[in-house]
Amino acid sequence: MKVIHVVGARPNFVKIAPVIAALNEVKHDLNQILLHTGQHYDQNMSGVFFKDLNINQADEHLGIGSGTHAEQTSAAMVGCERMFKKYEPDLVVVVGDVNSTLAAAVTAAKMRIKLAHVESGLRSYDRSMPEEHNRVVTDHLSDILFTPSEDASSNLYREGIAKHRIHFVGNVMIDSLINQLPHRPKLNEIKIAGLSGLKNRHYALLTLHRPSNVDNPSVISEIFKGLKPLSDEMPVIFPAHPRTRDQLENIDTDHVTICEPFGYREFLSLESHARLVLTDSGGIQEETTYLGVPCITIRENTERPITITDGTNVLASPQNLADTVRKKLSGKSQDKTNKIKFWDGKTAKRIADIITSKEWMN
Repeated sequence: MKVIHVVGARPNFVKIAPVIAALNEVKHDLNQILLHTGQHYDQNMSGVFFKDLNINQADEHLGIGSGTHAEQTSAAMVGCERMFKKYEPDLVVVVGDVNSTLAAAVTAAKMRIKLAHVESGLRSYDRSMPEEHNRVVTDHLSDILFTPSEDASSNLYREGIAKHRIHFVGNVMIDSLINQLPHRPKLNEIKIAGLSGLKNRHYALLTLHRPSNVDNPSVISEIFKGLKPLSDEMPVIFPAHPRTRDQLENIDTDHVTICEPFGYREFLSLESHARLVLTDSGGIQEETTYLGVPCITIRENTERPITITDGTNVLASPQNLADTVRKKLSGKSQDKTNKIKFWDGKTAKRIADIITSKEWMN
């Protein structure tokens, strides 16, 4: 059996690494091909993650680079079609909700190749989010849908997707986290220009990348304004995406330590020792919930509500960010510590067992 895994951005690498490893353990004669679209393409955004996660270099690299949603998706579709013709896979595996995911899903469906989606069923019900379109279309094209939580499975049932295609397997991102926790560097081994002597629970960690937050000068300015009271209490560390840095030129950022993106293990160390994490990332909401680290998601909604109902996450708008930070640090925003089913480090094994059963081939 021949399987092509399609990845394009950093969250994809974290999710696919344990799946590849689990498939290697379950079935040694299975031929796995890793196709990297190049949506995240520099060393900090891509290369170092492959090293940290023990992923072999991609068998094929499309090099699509940055661009609009249409430019990235169309370039990835053309490249995927070429690669699918070359390798003639039995199954295409996609992860998450980035443009590369959508491109590979549409291409596989049009070429009548079986498709599996890892992290199916997540819904924010906000169609202004580009990722929401990617999720919905990919799910409805997929033959095998692997969901990370029971609420995600329920979303798919409501949308009329056949139950035999839906498999509640758990959160594969937590597999990577559990695998890499023992290998994270110590805080004093992480070098950040302008900062020294980081102490456990004595700093905040910020990530921002969504266009709704970083592409509008008034919005990102409001976010940084909301961070000022927090920065008076502790350092705020912001590893900024390259495209995000370009939006900060006319913003007052002196109270925040802006640095280059970290590798997975370095970021995991900073995340696990932070007093507070502020983000607009989906995966970080999940990681902080598992780690028990307080998290504020700077968005109006989330496709991962389980991180609020059973985790450490709360939502905040740019306008009420300072007040939400104050409540979170004072303990008035109560964190949950419920153990979430199948967030146990064994999700990839469950996925591998289903793929190698070949029941989906009928």
